[in-house]
Amino acid sequence: MKLFRIRGGVHPQGRKRLSEDKSIEDLALPELLHVPLQQHIGAPAVVIVKKGDLVKKGQVIATAQGNISAPVHAPSSGQVVGLGRYTAPHPSGLPGRTLTIRTDGKDEWADLPAPMDPFTASPDDVAKRVSESGIVGMGGATFPSAVKLNLGARYDLHTLIINGAECEPYLTCDDRLMREKSLDVIIGVRIMARALKVDRAIIAIEGNKPDAIRRMCQAATEFEDVTVVEVPTRYPMGSEKHLTQTLLGKETPARGLTADIGAVVHNAATAFAVFEAVTLGKPLVSRIVTVSGEAITSPCNLRVPIGTPVAKLIEHAGAFKIEPERLLLGGPMMGQPLNDLKVPVVKGTNGVLALSGLQAQTMSQPTSCIRCASCVDACPCGLVPLEMAAAIRKEEMEIATKSGLMDCVGCGSCAYVCPSDIPLVQYFNYAKGRITYLQRAEHKQKETKRLADLRAERMERLAQAKREAMAKRKAEQARKKAEKTAQEQPEKASA
Repeated sequence: MKLFRIRGGVHPQGRKRLSEDKSIEDLALPELLHVPLQQHIGAPAVVIVKKGDLVKKGQVIATAQGNISAPVHAPSSGQVVGLGRYTAPHPSGLPGRTLTIRTDGKDEWADLPAPMDPFTASPDDVAKRVSESGIVGMGGATFPSAVKLNLGARYDLHTLIINGAECEPYLTCDDRLMREKSLDVIIGVRIMARALKVDRAIIAIEGNKPDAIRRMCQAATEFEDVTVVEVPTRYPMGSEKHLTQTLLGKETPARGLTADIGAVVHNAATAFAVFEAVTLGKPLVSRIVTVSGEAITSPCNLRVPIGTPVAKLIEHAGAFKIEPERLLLGGPMMGQPLNDLKVPVVKGTNGVLALSGLQAQTMSQPTSCIRCASCVDACPCGLVPLEMAAAIRKEEMEIATKSGLMDCVGCGSCAYVCPSDIPLVQYFNYAKGRITYLQRAEHKQKETKRLADLRAERMERLAQAKREAMAKRKAEQARKKAEKTAQEQPEKASA
């Protein structure tokens, strides 16, 4: 299959050897599971259980709210012991609404929906099962998967792309999944292709995962509609827009979706979750997480119940052999700082990293931009980061937006190559947040003005109605007075 070259990108050291040969292990069930209600893009789930309730594994404990949302299921059996705010897996470290379950050690499943034959069931029924199972994008984006599976009704689709690139350094959870559960992943891919009503599925895997490529090719041999493709080892190959461009040679329109050019991208772990949901009736209650880094005693790949505190993963990996200088949730390029080991694993957690030494070096003091244009060469989106950063420093958000700020995927390639150590990604994230704030403030101002205008119109109508009623009463009184006067005049004349 012909591949197309994408612009930009970088080649950070992979450092995957720490965990790539470690088979997936099941983490021991913790005593407490802290299950956040916001584990996906969109509206948080709505709790349907209360404190004191006994729940079983796979039971729905919170339902989806709106079109862009996903239900949440109990990761194990036990008792609901709390519903409140708990430290969330977010850079801010702020608490989020969380449901806490004290496990009973039985890990007893609830009554699950009957398995489906995905190749005789209708695409709508498949998408509905995926939605009810709470499956979201497990590469980190956490977009509800069923919403993507329904795109076939709105777009002219022809290709399903499975992202098995796993381009972030250290992370090996998808690699191990494709090596150990290759046939299951392939079946999941074919199920999603049926739901999308497309005849072609491409599984893209970076060349630094030869064993995964070999095993996935073997599993796909009997399926003509599934093709396994080796793509260059280059960051950010895992970006859906750039992976699509590499495979199809088409660029996704600015602010658009890959569906605009006929393709939908899902993660390999998402395909496995779809396989389990459709063929076994199992909802998404656990995921595979890589625990790695120079500070970890025994790097590993773990199957972890959703809601497990990160501290339990570190403990299973032998704790820290040296004090880590930096803790991350996710990869080193796009991962989030981990400020507290109490935070729970969620559906989008693919890695826990403990870095030390050179690999943990935080940004040194930034110096002035020397306009070397290294960031321009590295940007996979064809943007000019130095110009956007200059505009942001001056709070000129409109100029930054016109320069393509909202097309930035936040991959960090520009900051990685910057010789002046300018925190470019932080600038862009700040600007996006600032623009969102300004847009909300403007919307609030317009909405307040609209409501004030409506109130003024309503009060004017009431006042007008009051004036009209008063005038009507006065006219009626004048009429009655005139009638009375007219009656009194003849009586006086006769007298």
